[in-house]
Amino acid sequence: MAGVDIPFEHLRTLVAAIDAGTLDRAAARLGITPSAVSQRIRVIEQRVGRPVLRRTKPIAATEAGEPLVRLARQLDLLEHDARRALGDDTDAPLVSLAVNADSLITWFLPALAAATTVRPVTFELHREDQERTAQLLAAGTVMAAVTSQREPVAGCVASPLGRMRYTAVATQDFAERWFPRGLDRAALESAPRVDFDRHDTLQSSFAHRHGARREPPRHVISASAEFAQAIVLGLGWGMLLPGQFEAGVADGSLVVLADDTIEVPLYWQRWNLSSELLDTVTDAVRQTAADSPVLV
Repeated sequence: MAGVDIPFEHLRTLVAAIDAGTLDRAAARLGITPSAVSQRIRVIEQRVGRPVLRRTKPIAATEAGEPLVRLARQLDLLEHDARRALGDDTDAPLVSLAVNADSLITWFLPALAAATTVRPVTFELHREDQERTAQLLAAGTVMAAVTSQREPVAGCVASPLGRMRYTAVATQDFAERWFPRGLDRAALESAPRVDFDRHDTLQSSFAHRHGARREPPRHVISASAEFAQAIVLGLGWGMLLPGQFEAGVADGSLVVLADDTIEVPLYWQRWNLSSELLDTVTDAVRQTAADSPVLV
């Protein structure tokens, strides 16, 4: 990037194209012609000497385009903070964040509500597995993320939030049918399980810990409430959070399959910028995480 001079409006056009998904929709958002959007993108590519967009559907940033998208969003954030400092803060800025599904349904939304009591702000949330949210941060798609990645993404800082503790649970009837002798290898390799999505490794890690080597039949249910409900209905066994299974264990409809649990550490990663807005969001997230009984 040394010596590369790219007008800010061109960088904003690049971000608009990424967010809109097509050059035509980006043009409509910006109030210019599609040819003007294409020309600005060509200028950027000429100056960096590489393509910055993949002409897919939707279009996406190339590896060379990702740092430019991140730069443009950071400049927007800093511009907003400067305007607010000058008394021009009529608009509520948009803060894009990435968060894993289990945090989203348990402790994360109260953090955002707390942030809005401090200053006007709107949020765009990207739900992704905790092992993959950092990729959205690296790509410039989001400003901050809840992630299981401890090492900071380039240009970011990380701080610990706590650990989410998961317990293996099934219905009483399911356990009697599939685990009559407990969690032996054969049972774990044949008993159906419930996974959140195809990237979910919680159940697999637990099964491997108890000797399983082959994958059993599995249901894939990518919605947090419905994931827990599938286990409660007996579709399969799975890993649940505190608050999702204790009542069932108390009334005898559910059983805990083993005393050991799986703990997933979570970290808050954000751009390493001096930004009042990001500081406000960060403070709310860290305080809410510290107060939440879900995180240990």
